[in-house]
Amino acid sequence: MSTELAAESLRGITHFVVTAKSSSFTEAAEQLGITKSAVGKSVARLEERLGTRLFHRSTRKLSLTSDGEAYLTSCLSALEILDSAENSLSRRQENPAGTVRIDMPASFGRNLMMPLLLEIMTRYPALRLALTFNDRLIDPVEEGVDLVLRLGELQSTDELIARCLSRQRLMLCASPVYLAQHGTPDSLEALKKHCGIMGYRRGAPLAWRLRAAGERESKFIAAASHQISDGDAMLMACLAGAGIAQFPESMVNSHIDAGNLVAIMADHMPVPVELNIVWPRTRHLIPKVRIIVDELLKKAGEGYFGELR
Repeated sequence: MSTELAAESLRGITHFVVTAKSSSFTEAAEQLGITKSAVGKSVARLEERLGTRLFHRSTRKLSLTSDGEAYLTSCLSALEILDSAENSLSRRQENPAGTVRIDMPASFGRNLMMPLLLEIMTRYPALRLALTFNDRLIDPVEEGVDLVLRLGELQSTDELIARCLSRQRLMLCASPVYLAQHGTPDSLEALKKHCGIMGYRRGAPLAWRLRAAGERESKFIAAASHQISDGDAMLMACLAGAGIAQFPESMVNSHIDAGNLVAIMADHMPVPVELNIVWPRTRHLIPKVRIIVDELLKKAGEGYFGELR
C-alpha cells in the first residue's frame, strides 16, 4: 500500500471511530474540525474499500450495523496498540502524553478528584484530560471512557476491572438550624415526619439505605422530600436547612467538623459502600491511563479517599 493510500485509510478509520462514538456526522465533524460532508465522504470511501456498510443511515438516527460494531471493536483495539507503541518509542512511560477520559460523580469529582488530577497534570504536562461530571451511572465500554469513578455496588463486572479506593460510610445529616426547628429524629418512625433531600435518577428518588442494630438493611424514601439529581446541589440544600439527607462521609466530614452539619441516627448506619475506580477489562492500560490509576491507588493507600476498611 502506498503512503498516500495508507494515510487515507488511517484518516477513514479515525473519522469512522469518531462518528461511531458520537452517532452523528455533525458532531463528528465538529470534533474533527472538518465539514459534515467531508466526514460522510471519508466514511463512504472506507465502506467502499471494505465492501460493506458500517452505518444504518436515516433522517433521525445514525447507528452501527453488525459489521460496523465488529469493525469498531477492532479499530479501537488497533488504535490503542498504536498509541501504546508510540508511547514506547518516544519513551513516554516517564512522560506520559495524550488524552485520558474520566467520568466522575459530580461532588466526588469536584472536591476529591480535581485537586489530585490538577497535581498529576502539573507533574505530567503532556497529559490532557477530558472530564465529565454526572451522577448517573455510565457504561465505560459504550461511552468510550478510560476511567470511571463509581460509588456503590457494581452491577456487572464481566467487562470491567475495579480497584477499591475507599469504603464510605453513608451518613444521615442535617443542619443545626433544621434540627433546632424540627427536632432530631431517633427512630424510623420519627424520621417519617421529617423532610428529606433525596437523590434523583431516571425519574425516581434514590432511597436511603438504613440498618438498625441487629436488623437487615432497609430502603427509606421520605414522604415529604426535595428530589435533586446533583450531589453538590443536595449538599447546598442540606446546609441551608432544607431537610435531612444521606451522604458518603467524604462529602460531609469537613462540614460536620466545622459544625455546619450534624450527623444523626448513627445507630441506623448501613454497611459502608465501596468507592471504586473502574475501567474496561478489554482495554490495555497504556501509560497515560496507568499513571493516573497508580496515583489514585497510591493516594488511596495513604487514606486520601477515606479508610480502606
